[in-house]
Amino acid sequence: MHKEKKKINILVVYFHLPPYVKSDIELLKKHFNVFLLKYEGIKSLPKFLLKLTKCLLKADVVFTRFASTHAFFAVLLSKIFRRKSVVVVAGFDVANIPEINYGFARSSITRFMLKFTLNNADKVLPVAESLKRDAIKNVGVKGSNFQVVHNGYDPKIWKPGGKKENIVLTACGDLTESVIKRKGINIFVEAAKYIPEARFIVIGRRVEDSRELVEKAPKNVEFIDFLPQDKLLKYYQRAKVYCQLSRYEGHPNALSEAMLCECVPVGTKYGGIPEVIGDTGFYVPYGDAKAIAEAIKKALNSDKGKKARKRIKTLFPLERRETALFNIVHELLGGEHEELS
Repeated sequence: MHKEKKKINILVVYFHLPPYVKSDIELLKKHFNVFLLKYEGIKSLPKFLLKLTKCLLKADVVFTRFASTHAFFAVLLSKIFRRKSVVVVAGFDVANIPEINYGFARSSITRFMLKFTLNNADKVLPVAESLKRDAIKNVGVKGSNFQVVHNGYDPKIWKPGGKKENIVLTACGDLTESVIKRKGINIFVEAAKYIPEARFIVIGRRVEDSRELVEKAPKNVEFIDFLPQDKLLKYYQRAKVYCQLSRYEGHPNALSEAMLCECVPVGTKYGGIPEVIGDTGFYVPYGDAKAIAEAIKKALNSDKGKKARKRIKTLFPLERRETALFNIVHELLGGEHEELS
């Protein structure tokens, strides 16, 4: 008789649970026993370390997304307890953009933590090729333990529907000063005045930082608070153009989802944006409202939407990320297994 293999235990250490973190958790749950531990900030560190120690005693692999503070402690203790560790690098963690005061790699203290995390994790998974380059450049790691695994998307969920309208769309999280500047939301709003016949929509949660931006926006700009997935899908399906005007991005999720819904992409050439857009859209300089408006006009008259969907469907299917995570976990543990393909 063959002895039944013990199911692998994965500890997911997280700071918050946006959709892309939840997606990874669901993919892991399809194949492994998964349990979660939340890091609630430096003030709760003693309690967190105690819980982390207890959790590691029953874990085979510790998995974190973003190589920030919670990942540093997860990797440190995983070394002590001889557990395997996987760290997903997603953007902010390896960024160092002084002009917008953005990135975990900006200060010497956090850069030390980051370097330890990336050098000592058994596997580091940047979600874009650009992030591997940034980690090597900004943090000074060799990257020999890196494997780029892009985000994945379900084309059965993110799909076209209905007739496209004269709508130009962009989306983000909270409209804080930092987000407005990094994602070029202010420039998106400024570009709208050059195309009064089009409807510009910003999807993002309004906070005090965005009050002036909202009040001074042209009449053809609409601000809509955060939407659940089903309602966000409807906007992707109606919009002809999606803008990603950021100064920095890892693998932009909203851009990828919008492209699956046949939005024509307009974006800068920073970070992972070109990896997503490829030759299916229009590129613009960061911060130049007039140039952006000209590109948007071209996109509104373009038929590249179907090509954009095909690119995301081909290059970034959810199944490919699932397969990669499954195989990486088994390879780390050195067990014989049937690879997903």
